[in-house]
Amino acid sequence: MNKIPSTSEALKSLSISEKVGQLFMPAAFINDTEEEIQQLEKLISNHHVGGLCFFHSRASAATNFEGKKKVIKNENSFEVLKNLIIRYQKAATYPLLISIDAEWGLAMRIENTPQYPYAITLGANLKNIDLTFEVGKQIAKDCKAAGIHWNLSPVVDINTNPNNPVIGYRSFGDDKENVVSLATAYVKGTQSEGVLTSIKHFPGHGDTATDSHLGLPVIDKTKAELLANELYPFQQLINEGVDSVMVGHLSVPALTNNTNLPSSINKDIITGVLRNEMGFDGVVISDALNMHAVSKNYTTPGELEWLAFDAGNDVLCFAEYIEDGIQMILENATEAQINKSIERIWTLKEKAFRNITLDKGLTDPSSLNRKIAEQSLTLLHGTTSSIASFRNTNYCTLTLKRFGTEQTNQEILDNLIEMRKEIENESEILLLLTPPQIKPNNNFGFLQEEIDFVNEMIDLKKVVLYHFGNPYALKVLNTSKTTATVIAYQNFKEFQDVATEHFSGTLESKGKLPVSLS
Repeated sequence: MNKIPSTSEALKSLSISEKVGQLFMPAAFINDTEEEIQQLEKLISNHHVGGLCFFHSRASAATNFEGKKKVIKNENSFEVLKNLIIRYQKAATYPLLISIDAEWGLAMRIENTPQYPYAITLGANLKNIDLTFEVGKQIAKDCKAAGIHWNLSPVVDINTNPNNPVIGYRSFGDDKENVVSLATAYVKGTQSEGVLTSIKHFPGHGDTATDSHLGLPVIDKTKAELLANELYPFQQLINEGVDSVMVGHLSVPALTNNTNLPSSINKDIITGVLRNEMGFDGVVISDALNMHAVSKNYTTPGELEWLAFDAGNDVLCFAEYIEDGIQMILENATEAQINKSIERIWTLKEKAFRNITLDKGLTDPSSLNRKIAEQSLTLLHGTTSSIASFRNTNYCTLTLKRFGTEQTNQEILDNLIEMRKEIENESEILLLLTPPQIKPNNNFGFLQEEIDFVNEMIDLKKVVLYHFGNPYALKVLNTSKTTATVIAYQNFKEFQDVATEHFSGTLESKGKLPVSLS
């Protein structure tokens, strides 16, 4: 890898077009074809882009949220990732800043890599903040093992809307102080390994009912309300010292005179509020510019990239029109404007490459996940004694789990018929439930017949429910009628083991639900 010049050297030696190229962070995909890899190498070499943001595949990237394209699986994904990073670095004149969304580990984007608990699980674990520090630290080690410098996390959105389609389980909860304390621990854990972070999605994506991958969410609150809630975690973490802030694609009328412009391309919000009012002078990175909240409204190649830069973004993430964007910025920006962004970006690069050491191998999440499972397990409804009494009955155990499996609707319905027969003569049922998906669209993947089956079971029988997934999925179930409902949050083996021990009476529930389900 080429040696990185100092910030002062870069400002003097880079040509103006090289400087503008450094603003761009296109997407890189581990499942690209050789032809696509060579195209990106050529882009890096010819246009001096400053960094890359890694995703799994083009089919799983932001604008395929609807799931219309088939996602390829790659058993050797981590080695592919490492080799691609080495290859792309060789194509660069100046070292690339490599980033990824690894909110709960590389597994968020790269299969067969360590996965740590979701933010909502950590949010149930307020009595032991140190575990969240360790999560940040362990994920940072895995990033270094791959050659990644910049983890685009944590999410500091306060998830006050239970129907939020895109944040939800990615948030630490609906209490602003808890979000601040957990996000701070995560950031400090990451920084302890020399890996960069980015808090997101400014000015706050928690109280939205629209997914910005697909449309533009509107946050219709007063500025005073925003300062008291949405903006609060950002201000607190800025005061602590953060590497960067990612700006989301949101309509926030109270923060701007130009209500037609989303936050990610809005000068009033980025330069006015984030920089001038909140005092942040670090790197501002846009959320993915291919997301439909903005991309579908700006079809002239390069226009969106220019608007994002002019609004105050230093790094243009997932920009799709690099050459046109470079040209438009060269035509419209002042040299002082470009130099200010390069100064910020290069300061971040110097930090990223300072004393960089590649960790040899990936972490083993088992021990830490076990500790988090013990601290987060939450008794939502019922009592320890009601579970103990239930345990002494002749109960039947029923497992309802489709997570990660592909079944036709008919196969699912046929299974329901079998389960109905299985419990027909039972009066007490231990129900182990894992929702089919973590995201809330289409009732978390449940068929209505499955929901009806579970609710009917709860109505007619004594049910102790252990839930291994996003707790928001419980909104579709009549949990208040169960003998007891216990939330384990994840379907990892460590969380299943802890749930088993809890049911057997050898382990207490210590967690607290970090969000309201109503």
